[in-house]
Amino acid sequence: MTVDPVLWKSAQLDEARLASIEEFRRERMEEPLEDYLEAFEEYLGTTEELLEATVDLTDLEDQALAILTSDKLMEAFRYTAGPPISVDDLKTLVSAKTLSAKQLAKDPPLVRQIVETVMIGLDRGRFPWVQENREPTETERSAAVLASAALMATRRVGTKRRNSGKTQQEERVEAALIGAGLRKVETRTVKTFDDAPAPGEFCREAYFGSRKADFILRLWDKRVMPVECKVSNSATNSVKRLNNDAAAKAESWRQDFGNRQVVPAAVLSGVYKLHNLEDAQNRGLSLFWAHDLGRMVRWVEDTRERIIKVAEPRRTSR
Repeated sequence: MTVDPVLWKSAQLDEARLASIEEFRRERMEEPLEDYLEAFEEYLGTTEELLEATVDLTDLEDQALAILTSDKLMEAFRYTAGPPISVDDLKTLVSAKTLSAKQLAKDPPLVRQIVETVMIGLDRGRFPWVQENREPTETERSAAVLASAALMATRRVGTKRRNSGKTQQEERVEAALIGAGLRKVETRTVKTFDDAPAPGEFCREAYFGSRKADFILRLWDKRVMPVECKVSNSATNSVKRLNNDAAAKAESWRQDFGNRQVVPAAVLSGVYKLHNLEDAQNRGLSLFWAHDLGRMVRWVEDTRERIIKVAEPRRTSR
């Protein structure tokens, strides 16, 4: 006999999600302002350097290659567009496989094309003097530098926040599993059950069938538990993170490997709507919370206790 997957009642899900939201608020309020201020100061200098090198964006031709082959100046230049143009989007727009310094140095037409593409999308609100073919006033120039630095600093801190949130959650999950006596093993692609870690073992990010999981855990009763770690900073975002991704993977894994052999799970932190949680659970996803990892560990341990209890009568009868 196996231990049934965790199934929360609506009231329990609601209580857990409210606790998760409160934890999210606490972390955001305690988040250091220094990260933003440090990035802002850095981007102030970079934007000033870009404007000085290009005579306030009115003379790009002579300095184009030097700007595009400097990581920091290239970033600042991409952010003069409104909205900013990402590296991947810029590659698509200019039909280039790479924007490496080596490629740009030997391809002047590509350099010109990149400059023209960004300037077509120039943010005329921040840089009105360029279109009007005049010098900027001191006030206009100062405002453009401040706005650009704030835009880039905000984007950097937001990216860092998203990446660090997921990384920290995964580290907490790993620590909880190791603390419970499970053994971490090398990452591997799991195409069949024979490829999965042994009972009581887990590996980090790996393909389970055709879809990637953040963890692949072999329960003590030999079932496999693929785990997704999800951090959501808004109720709207939770649909993408939980329902369109984790729950969709759960359905795929159960279809590929069988309902009785797989226990898809997600560890959640952040902000979620109750009905999205209920939908994910109804689609076969076991839900656990980053603020209460002990609950997941206890459930995993229950799969060992059940094996022991089933085996005891057999030993007694002998």
